Amino acid sequence: MGDRTENGPLGYRHPAAGWGAAMSVGKVLLREREPLLGPKAIFKMNHENGGFDCPGCAWPDDTKGLKLDICENGIKHVTWEMTGRRTTAEFFAEHSVTELETWSDFQLEDQGRLTEPMVYDSETDHYVPIDWPSAFALIGQVLGGLGSPDEAAFYTSGRLGNEATFLYQLMAREYGTNNLPDCSNMCHEASGRALQAALGTGKGTADLADWQAADALFIMGVNAASNAPRMLTALAEATKRGAQVVHINPLVEAAGTRTIVPHDFVDMAINKATATSTLNLQVRPGGDLALLRGIAKALLEADRTDPKAVDQEFVDRFTDRFEAYRELCEATPWEDLERQSGLSRADILKAADVYSRSDRTLISWCLGVTQHEHGVDTVREIVNVLLLRGNLGREGAGPSPVRGHSNVQGNRTCGIDHRPKPEFLDRLAAACGIDPPREHGLDTVSTIKAMNEGGIKVFIGMGGNFAKAAPDTAYTEAGLRSCDLTVHVSTKLNRSHIAHGKRALILPCLGRTEKDEQVAGLQSTSVEDSMSMVHLSVGMKKPASPHLLSEPAIVAGMARATLPDSATPWESYVEDYDRIRDVMAKALVGFEDFNRRVRLPLGFRLRQPARELVFQTPSGRAEFSSAPLPDVIPTDGDVLVLQTMRSHDQWNTTIYSDDDRYRGIKNLRTLILMHEADLRERGLASGDLVDIVATSKDGSVRRLDRYRALAYDLPRGSAAGYMPEMNVLVGAADYSTQSDQPLMKNLKVRVTASPVE
Repeated sequence: MGDRTENGPLGYRHPAAGWGAAMSVGKVLLREREPLLGPKAIFKMNHENGGFDCPGCAWPDDTKGLKLDICENGIKHVTWEMTGRRTTAEFFAEHSVTELETWSDFQLEDQGRLTEPMVYDSETDHYVPIDWPSAFALIGQVLGGLGSPDEAAFYTSGRLGNEATFLYQLMAREYGTNNLPDCSNMCHEASGRALQAALGTGKGTADLADWQAADALFIMGVNAASNAPRMLTALAEATKRGAQVVHINPLVEAAGTRTIVPHDFVDMAINKATATSTLNLQVRPGGDLALLRGIAKALLEADRTDPKAVDQEFVDRFTDRFEAYRELCEATPWEDLERQSGLSRADILKAADVYSRSDRTLISWCLGVTQHEHGVDTVREIVNVLLLRGNLGREGAGPSPVRGHSNVQGNRTCGIDHRPKPEFLDRLAAACGIDPPREHGLDTVSTIKAMNEGGIKVFIGMGGNFAKAAPDTAYTEAGLRSCDLTVHVSTKLNRSHIAHGKRALILPCLGRTEKDEQVAGLQSTSVEDSMSMVHLSVGMKKPASPHLLSEPAIVAGMARATLPDSATPWESYVEDYDRIRDVMAKALVGFEDFNRRVRLPLGFRLRQPARELVFQTPSGRAEFSSAPLPDVIPTDGDVLVLQTMRSHDQWNTTIYSDDDRYRGIKNLRTLILMHEADLRERGLASGDLVDIVATSKDGSVRRLDRYRALAYDLPRGSAAGYMPEMNVLVGAADYSTQSDQPLMKNLKVRVTASPVE
């Protein structure tokens, strides 16, 4: 069960990071038997001039001269990759797939690094070794035998480097399909669509220097201490210089209170904590848009008497459709804003006051904003609020989405997009001499549907754990099992290898920490962080096995086997990654002179026209939006709105332990967090076992039984629990019609006491 403090409710009473993080890191290093290489890796991670990029989050690394730009979860992730454990052919000979189905996800990954290619043998129900040429030949044979290229899907996780990403999308498009689902379809698709519509760019405009110059920071729907821990440095520095930091989230997380930054040696020595917030607002799940509109309404009301409340000059010069937005805000009753946000008018006005007093404001957000039906509208409302005071195109201001996996933004930049723009395809065709398909392909949700309906017969996954990351776990696994062939390029064993197609391959690849030696010598790969900085990553460690191939080499091997007559010089690209970058410089806007610029000490930042107040929208201006206020409150009072989340001791679907230190929980993942009053109304007490039933949009029902209900400080009518365990509650129909993202932060559930056994 969860730990309890002397004060009663669950929670964490210590600063984020600090000595708690240091002790956790020490335990991980000892457990993974890397007490020597682990610390050495720490001093190479995220460093300019020859370091490797952390394979964890996408927080920027462009702080010149910082020698410990690291975090607890980043070290865990690197050490997890550098483990001395190995998943060998002998392991697979000993354990059938049927047996492995009974293992936990932790047990599967805990076997260590994969060491050689494996193919599923249906007669014995075991994975058996296969050599690389035979593995590639099998892929080429099956892909070549499909009735249409659109019967294959090419999935990407955010761990794939830019060079491999570019080759992967080139292979898919030369093969003839835009079926390029990726992890961003489940996370920030709403952000990209909203920013593209409002500003003409799919990315945020702020960089790390803006975080360091802002007078006010609004942090929405993100638990920075676990999801982007190095953000804690920026938050602590902000409060130290007197900036206002407002956290908007249903839960008051450790990141929203105080921290001890690990590389601040004086504070570590004297155990001195620094505040990471000046205001916490516990908005109801999905209520962010109502809060933002309340801020806008307050500004527009103040504008009647205060000419500085709204930057009218900026609005007139650079925006479109302002009057329609003004009318909408003025017509929206305060009572509706209070009810939908879950906040009082006084609390909304506190946020509005912080915003109105700030000369330079930055708004940052993550999945707590995007994984809702109206996620696109909410991100556009963020832009609306920024535009009202001209917080765009100047230092210390702008929209700044917090991307998740380390290169998820680079994946999209380098061509992983199921809805490619004609301009991108034109440049790709000219640079690579291919005729790419123009029809839109399938995203993650539609790929799962197509697999189950027989439309997708081959699934290839570059990294990640698709079976556990995707919604509706049973439906996703059924789709994978229905495929003629599944191929997973991975570093460790995971659930996606167990929920396999009729034929299946596991292809082990080099990790980010490992040396990549090719014909031309030691190779580097590039990544793009959450704020559009592109820099090189160079591995430092001997590969876990001599049989591992790099991601570019695996993509090239699959491509040549599938497209034997291709004029693309796949083999030459693998010999020297500079050759890949030379082509990328021609095909990708902003990558001109790529090989020189990426070797600068901190790399280079991709140009953002909107940052320069150049808006590539139909009007040529930044566009205000006028979305209706969504009703986020269930009509049935017995229904709770549940959000899925990660624990602190977890990265994406990788679970390091069953603890969640920053929420005061020990040795428990099968839980649901609820408000004490919601527990009482259902005749429950904290610690009781409960059954959770979710009703999908299509009326289908899913359930989890015998979960532990725990009292927690969150808004009435809401609940929270961990992914990927709770992904089973997300039905195939439960996705946003605005973004096609699964509604993982907005599940309608009923909670009842479990029957006594």
